[in-house]
Amino acid sequence: MATACTTLRYKRLNRTMRDGGIMFIIKWDEWLDVDFLLKYTDENVQNKKEILKIYLEKNTKPRRLSQDKTNSSMGVRGRKRKQEIIKKEEDIAQLEKFVNIQIPSTLKKQLIDDQDCITHLGKLVKLPRTPNVHEILNKYFDYRVRMDGMIGETLKEIVKGLHCYFDKALPAMLLYKEERQQYREVITENDSPSDVYGAEHLLRLFVKLPEMLAGLHIEKETLTELQQKWLDFLRFLQSNQREFFDLSDRKCGEDSPTAVKEEDK
Repeated sequence: MATACTTLRYKRLNRTMRDGGIMFIIKWDEWLDVDFLLKYTDENVQNKKEILKIYLEKNTKPRRLSQDKTNSSMGVRGRKRKQEIIKKEEDIAQLEKFVNIQIPSTLKKQLIDDQDCITHLGKLVKLPRTPNVHEILNKYFDYRVRMDGMIGETLKEIVKGLHCYFDKALPAMLLYKEERQQYREVITENDSPSDVYGAEHLLRLFVKLPEMLAGLHIEKETLTELQQKWLDFLRFLQSNQREFFDLSDRKCGEDSPTAVKEEDK
């Protein structure tokens, strides 16, 4: 059965990084079926609000003075539950605002060209890709080891986490509707998306990461550390853009509606 990594478990180590920051180990330890992952759409957001409203109305109805202690106790629990739900909603809103992954401008253009190429021109990414996601993550791992002169636990967990998130999130939220038939054709029971897809789809993961993390309780300090690591990886993608991305066959940027509009300005 397909599963999806959705929860991070983290712990602080009693040692510091070279820049004086705190070293963290990130663990992915809760697994859910991909059906539990809903796309972040206006419809799903509205459904969540309506369900929350119905729940709150159901659990906060005024009670008569003649109710016994049991009902009174239930009322207290209901109010407590309401406060917990409201607090959770506030925490999620704050985290969504705080999570900000700065995608380099050239990679942003890559995302726009890729979208236009697929949705307007019908030109899909040719699969399987070389290098694939698995190979790109290994290249990044080797690059960081050369730069740092050591293999850190944080590096291993970051690479492992990205690999895990990509494999489980791709069929749920990283594909355009025009690509779903292709996915069914190329991914068999024994295949992992990271062995077939490449940098084009891996880059989309970083667009979705903020909403994927929005429901998690992560300390801001830990989240800042994660964002720094993700930004370093994005810079690695950027510096190897010609090698990792399909820039020759489709030439989407030249024919896309976005490119035409920019030329007319």
